[in-house]
Formats: sequence, C-alpha cells, structure tokens
Amino acid sequence: VGSGMFVKALAVFDGQLFAGTCEAGKDQAGRVFRFGGNQKWIDCGSPAACNAVSAFAELDGDLYAGVSKYRLGGSALKESENPNLGGKIFRYDGDGKWADCGQLPETEGIGGFAVFRGKFFRYEGDQKWTTLPLPNGKRVEAMCVHNGQLFASSYDEAHIYRYDGETWTDCGQVGEAANTQTYSFAIHRGKMYVGTWRTGKVFRYDGDNQWADCGRLGEELEVMGMLVHNGGLFAGSLPLAEVFRFDGKDRWASVGRVDLTPDVMYRRAWTMAEFQGRLFVGTLPSGRVLSIAAGANVTHDRSLSPGWHRVTALRAGRELKLFVDGKRVATSAPFEPAQFDLSIDAPLRIGFGPTDSFNGRLRDVKLWNRSLSDDEVARMSQAK
Repeated sequence: VGSGMFVKALAVFDGQLFAGTCEAGKDQAGRVFRFGGNQKWIDCGSPAACNAVSAFAELDGDLYAGVSKYRLGGSALKESENPNLGGKIFRYDGDGKWADCGQLPETEGIGGFAVFRGKFFRYEGDQKWTTLPLPNGKRVEAMCVHNGQLFASSYDEAHIYRYDGETWTDCGQVGEAANTQTYSFAIHRGKMYVGTWRTGKVFRYDGDNQWADCGRLGEELEVMGMLVHNGGLFAGSLPLAEVFRFDGKDRWASVGRVDLTPDVMYRRAWTMAEFQGRLFVGTLPSGRVLSIAAGANVTHDRSLSPGWHRVTALRAGRELKLFVDGKRVATSAPFEPAQFDLSIDAPLRIGFGPTDSFNGRLRDVKLWNRSLSDDEVARMSQAK
C-alpha cells in the first residue's frame, strides 16, 4: 500500500475500506489510502509529518485518524529517519483534506480510539481534549467497549483495566507471568477476548481477575489484531504473521501466513477489518493488505443511522442479498450451495449472534421459507 512497510490501521467507513501506513524514509510520512478494488489503492493524503497513521475511528458520520512516530526498532527493524512526533488527531473532510482536531499533550503516538457513552474518548470538540488519569500510571494501547464499560490494554504490563466513567479498576494479570503486554480485544459470543505477548495466547474475560486460557496460536509469541468474521474469531500473530481461526476451547487452526518477507526477525499480521464479505489483514514489513473469505457472507459496510430500519437478509440461489429499508445494499460473490453444509443443530437465536447481543429493539420479525424478489422486499418496507 503506497510506499509503506507497515499497514498499521484499517477501517471501514461509508462503504469504503481505508488503510493507514507507516513510511519510514526521512522525507516520507504516514499516509491514508482508500481501497479501489483488486490491487488498487487511492491516496487520500498525509495528515501529518510523522511516519505513521496508527488508528481510525468513526463518530457522528465522520472518519478520524490518529498519527504516531512508530518506533521500528520494536519490530527489530532499522529505525525511521523521520524525527517528527505524532500524537495528533485529524478528521477526514474528503478529497485528501484533513482537519486538525488537536494534539494530545506529552504524546508521540496514538495507540487506539474508542467511542464510549456517545463520546470519542475523550474529545470535547474543535481541538480540545480532556486528559484522564492513566490506569495505575500505565501506558494504554488498545481500547474496547464491552457491556457498558471501557476496557484498556497496556504496553507496560499484561493487565487489563476497566473504566466506569470515573475511575479505573485493575482486572488482573492476563495469564501467566511470562505475559508482559496485552495487545488486542475482540468480542465473540458475548465474551471479551484479549491477545497477549509473550506466550502468544488468547484469554477470555470471565470477570475481574478471572482469565480463561483459550490456547496458543501455533508456536507464535504475540497475538496481534483479532476480529469476528462470518461467525468465527480470527487472530493475527508475530513473528510469522500467521492468521488463525478459533475452533473452540483452546484450539486454533492456521489459515495461512500473510507476510513471507525473508531475513527479518519479526513479521506482523497487525490489523484487521471486514469489508465486502471478506476479512482484510494489514502486514509488516511488506506493507501489504491481503484478504480471505471464510464461507459465504454479505456485509453492508456502512453504519445505520439512529431510528428504526427494516433489514432483510436472504439467500437467492448462488447469492446472498442484504436490504436496508427496502433497498438492496449488498450482494455476495456467487457461491456453490452444494459446497456448504447448511444443516442446523443449534437453536435459532434472534438478537444474539457470533459477536454479541443486539443493543437496541426489534419488532415485526418475519421468517420466510422461500427467496423474495427485490420488488417484494421493497413493498414490505413501504407497509406500515
């Protein structure tokens, strides 16, 4: 992607996939690119002079990016010659234009974003940011909202911290003492999962100081990005940049490596996004994005606006179709139904899925034993 050696951030926004890169040259800077299909990436500009665009978030219909001075020595690579520090946040105004939303004090890099209780934590508008206490004085990396509370991981110890809006609570050491960092979060079947360094294991949060060992990713040392894709939990790793699928309890199945760069100590499958029914992964040090589809599925790739919406999902022959308010918004790639086992041995659950419970209200739920035409879906949407 561009001239980058590291795709550090991926995000889906308004029907498009965006990537943030790290470009290490003295006269280079981290950039944002938009996926144009196949192997085409459209340059959306460089928000700042530092070497990396490290985080994305969507809030109230806008895309925000955080920038960093990424220290390549942490990946056993030659340090960047770019001296500029990061720690700023920008809003994308389109056509390669980025609006400066402020500098975080005493900060050279943005590790993660979270939207919590309707706020972009913790943005007050214009260029104003509120400084909050650090959990036990530790540096925060990834953040995650789960069951009404904000959780934070740390570079400085393998603990997770929980924020209730006022104070931080230490949720305990994640796994054995060999773990010294917590890198990533994912919500799967209503539970929060955390990736670690240096055991290469994933742990499930069963309550404060209760961490269930969910197994190691092969022989890997670090669990990087994690994401639920088409019902399954996937995780990337270091040092081989291998992607694994969680098969339950403590079992992980490899689905392949995404960076085969020779003669380096570490390769990272760092960040993930789901777009157009596929799982996308960003890598270091090749700076590439790769994708895979696990089964047949279809995605909308846009946030729903507040209020009631009629959502219709159907299978029509060799395709899956998704409708919002009577309009078809996505169609899957064609597939051969005979290649899929569609037998059912589990109860039908409405309002609970492979990620979490639906946070909202449902009404007028209908099940059909046949495919519907586009016109039928449109007429149902118009009915009161």
